[in-house]
Amino acid sequence: MSTSPLPIFPTEPSQSSLAVTLKELAGQLNREQRKIQDLLSSLGFALRSFNNLNQLLELVPLMAARVTDAEAGAILLFSEGRVTLEKLYCPDKNWEAHLERSFEGLLKLSAEAVSTADEQLRSHLDPWVAIHGTPILVKSTVRGRLYVFSRQRTYQWTETRQKLLRLVADQTAVAVENDSLTAELKRRERLDRELEIGSEIQARLLPRSCPIIRGIELAARCEPADRVGGDYYDFVPISTTGKWGIVIGDVMGKGVPAGLLMTMTRGMLRAEVLRQDPPAQILKHLNHVMYTDLENSNRFVTLFYSEYDPATASLHFSNAAHTPPIYWNAQKGKTYLLDTPGGMLIGLYPESDYQGDTLQLQSGDVVVYYTDGFTEAIDHTNTRFGEQGLEQAVRWAVTHYSSPQQILEYLFEQVHQFSPSGRAGDDMTLVVLKTQ
Repeated sequence: MSTSPLPIFPTEPSQSSLAVTLKELAGQLNREQRKIQDLLSSLGFALRSFNNLNQLLELVPLMAARVTDAEAGAILLFSEGRVTLEKLYCPDKNWEAHLERSFEGLLKLSAEAVSTADEQLRSHLDPWVAIHGTPILVKSTVRGRLYVFSRQRTYQWTETRQKLLRLVADQTAVAVENDSLTAELKRRERLDRELEIGSEIQARLLPRSCPIIRGIELAARCEPADRVGGDYYDFVPISTTGKWGIVIGDVMGKGVPAGLLMTMTRGMLRAEVLRQDPPAQILKHLNHVMYTDLENSNRFVTLFYSEYDPATASLHFSNAAHTPPIYWNAQKGKTYLLDTPGGMLIGLYPESDYQGDTLQLQSGDVVVYYTDGFTEAIDHTNTRFGEQGLEQAVRWAVTHYSSPQQILEYLFEQVHQFSPSGRAGDDMTLVVLKTQ
């Protein structure tokens, strides 16, 4: 009689085998964590080290795919209303070409309409392909999207993978912002250099010193509110007659545009002076030739032009809406304003007419040419220095100082003390003429 074999039942795993299994799982988990840490550290190092944003963007899709166990990664950036596929990582070249074609429709979208990007991508790929994206946010503004792709049907978009993708996107956002800040810094440095060059050129165009003219002494200074200003003064010898043109002007506004127009005004006025016409006729011609350029710029110029004749000690002048110079009559001990009626802004109307006048100067007389930066200066109560304040300062200066330079220094000192910042908000220019 034969005996039947005993049935074999599965045995329970031993405690030792469970420990080995758990140890292997723990080791695998540690290796995965170290891999992710190494990848993120590499991305952080690249962020700190690369000066070129494109170098970093080469790594971003690769890092995103690796830390999320995906097969491919891609980064879109939005700039100036346009969508660009910056980088695509996919080791499978055939699938890479398919992914590139899937992105073609997105590149035609505006940055505002890119919220539909995920749906459009899914419509071009097989339904089992996992697509996951996260925004690249810079100061709460969406500057792009970071995607990962997987064809594994068992791929799960876990919370950990979501956090890791967002972490890569956040580091990418830092790089994008740093690149924008660097570009802005370079732009500002370039502009700063251009302003410095413009300031140097403008300073060279203004007279380096006052000319020596028989019968009068001169002092002059221009303090622009910015490095390039719109104020202008000049001394122009008039051929062999011995006369000198003395001019002060102000282009509306300040900064580079005003400085460029000031330079143009200087050149054109000097050309007009060579015609040796009377001051009123010079302003008429100047207005006519400058009208088109000033109209296109939506800016205007105020100008006071005068000619001093040493032979007769007379000052011939005409005004194009500039602040009238202050004339101190030493014999009478009074101040007057030098003005001519009806003079309009240069560039306002092409056929403007200007009137002329003549002042006979006596010994000790003073003429103070100025721009409205003086009268527009304000104190801490928003009170203007004003024409009255300037006239009062002129009357005090001409009775206490003997030289034009001393008068000029005193007037600048007064307006600096009046203004809490020590400067006015506009360019300030003074020319002081005193007869000997």
